[in-house]
Amino acid sequence: MADQPMYDNNPITDVLPEAPPAPRPVRATPRSTPAVTVQAPATEQKRSFIATLDGYLLVLVGILLAIGLMMVYSTTFDWSYQSYGNESTIFLQHVRNALIGGAVMLIFAFVDYRFWRRLAVPLLLVTIGALIAVLLFGDDVFGARRSLINGSFQPSELAELVTVIYMAAWLSSRRTQIRSITYGLLPFAFLVGIVAVLILRQPDISTAATVIAVAGIMFFLAGADLLQLAVTGAIVGVIGFVYVTTLGPDYAQGRLSGFVESVADVTQADYHVQQAIIAFNNGGLTGVGLGQGKQKFGNLPAPHTDSIFAVIGEELGLLGAGLVVALYIALVTRGIQVARRSVDPFGALLAAGITIWIAIKALLNIAVMTAVVPPTGAPLPFISFGGSSLVVLLAGTGLLLSVSRVRARQTLPKWSAQAPERRNVIAPPERRARQASANRPRPVEEKPTFVE
Repeated sequence: MADQPMYDNNPITDVLPEAPPAPRPVRATPRSTPAVTVQAPATEQKRSFIATLDGYLLVLVGILLAIGLMMVYSTTFDWSYQSYGNESTIFLQHVRNALIGGAVMLIFAFVDYRFWRRLAVPLLLVTIGALIAVLLFGDDVFGARRSLINGSFQPSELAELVTVIYMAAWLSSRRTQIRSITYGLLPFAFLVGIVAVLILRQPDISTAATVIAVAGIMFFLAGADLLQLAVTGAIVGVIGFVYVTTLGPDYAQGRLSGFVESVADVTQADYHVQQAIIAFNNGGLTGVGLGQGKQKFGNLPAPHTDSIFAVIGEELGLLGAGLVVALYIALVTRGIQVARRSVDPFGALLAAGITIWIAIKALLNIAVMTAVVPPTGAPLPFISFGGSSLVVLLAGTGLLLSVSRVRARQTLPKWSAQAPERRNVIAPPERRARQASANRPRPVEEKPTFVE
């Protein structure tokens, strides 16, 4: 017994329990990954140029151009025959302008609208130079200098579109500084004031008012302080009233006094307005027939440009005039949709500015013909005769189509949480920040899982 060993020959592992294996390093499994929804950037889909064009916008503009062609021929065939011995000479000039404008529209639609953001400053400088050149070397017609190259180019028409492009580029880059007086309001007022003063020196009150109104609305959409905007608007209104009543041309004072008198007695209205009212009365509900109107023969001033809406009311009646108004409403609605669906703030402000610009020009012409505002020279967009006005308007339409095309080329993965409509691109910066914070997905943390 004493010679026997205390333990047998079995190894110690036979007696003691086996030691557990060394733990493996903690390794997170896909289940422990935070559940964060990542929004993939939109990718541009390769689609043909025709497939990405906004069909609704093209149809609306095409119908307005077709109505314009009919009405320009109706208002100029007699004048053209007496002046050139051919009924179609002036009409063919309008067709040429429409073809040039259509080509410009397609070019602007093909070029990515973001390209013009880099050229905003040079375009504004060139436009200011052209406005100065008009004052120095412009053609003097009816006591005003508004055109160059024998009346074929009006820089004030170009200034309207360039102001929209520059304001869209400048406002989209200011962000939160828009509410600052030093970096927002004062530079804005200075830039718009330069363009407006140069146009007023021609003089061209309606175009200057259009530039100020469009720029002001764009400033509001970009997130301007409402109190600053209201005070600035009041100051501009006072300055405008003083200019028209004391410093402006004599015809402006006469038109304003005639409009004030016509509020109480329509027979005291301006001659232009009285003839327009007669045209609408002659037209009735269905009109006297295309080409059968009489007011265009020596009664209505400029029946092919400023008074063309009155000719529409006489020849196509209330139904024809209502159709034109409905087309403008549909065009403005479509433009707002393009602005809301834009992929960036610059495109949204650009589309909104062009839409507002077209709406104000149409509203101003129709309001003058219906004695709602004092008489002023404002062509009806896409319908009135005119080279510079029509080409510039179609160029603006091309920019609208470009904004719509860029959006159409953007495709999003099915798992992306981005909404199809980005409605906050022209909202104030504070609202955009709150919406982004509220919509930002919160990561879901899970406990790590050990692999045994």
